[in-house]
Amino acid sequence: MTPTSGTSSASLSALREEAAGCRACDLWKHATQTVFGEGPAHAQVVLVGEQPGDKEDLAGQPFVGPAGAMLDRALEEAGVDRKKTYVTNAVKHFKFVPRGKIRLHQKPNTPEIKACRQWYERELDLLKPDLVVAMGATAAQCVFGKITPINKNRGRVIDLPEGPKALVTVHPSYLLRLPDEDARRREYARFVDDLKIAAALMRKSARAA
Repeated sequence: MTPTSGTSSASLSALREEAAGCRACDLWKHATQTVFGEGPAHAQVVLVGEQPGDKEDLAGQPFVGPAGAMLDRALEEAGVDRKKTYVTNAVKHFKFVPRGKIRLHQKPNTPEIKACRQWYERELDLLKPDLVVAMGATAAQCVFGKITPINKNRGRVIDLPEGPKALVTVHPSYLLRLPDEDARRREYARFVDDLKIAAALMRKSARAA
């Protein structure tokens, strides 16, 4: 399922430029910029998060804040090379409410997820990955096109109509919000276990190639 790398890289760049002017919902009005996906055009695995956070909005890159650091660590422990994955979000503008100098994250609603889904679909069409990892409820809603419970579907590989397989897990920011250290350690271990499924699939695909 590997596309021609040069062509897809150029196509992803063109798609990124097009998305920079997206006005499909109102989130662009207050966000700094569109935060598009990043990664190699031949990525076997696409990691889908919710939306850019404050740091991502300013940097214009996905998963560069605290949740990104948590994801990096978990991927490394699971045996997944992040440089070989494509990382994106269900919603590509930062949704927030200002509180003084702080911008508080707000969860995207269904119309916003639907309005932004075209970009995910077009990314997927170019990348043609083996596996899509939906991290959190917003990502799962984007990937499956409907509200999809996390716990009911977590940790198992599901076939998508578009061709690749999907894996549902939590968003790394969920781990950061857990107040209890024992719960955080336990849930982090579960998150790494979920990502090990992705690692195994990558190894299997590499052997098949």
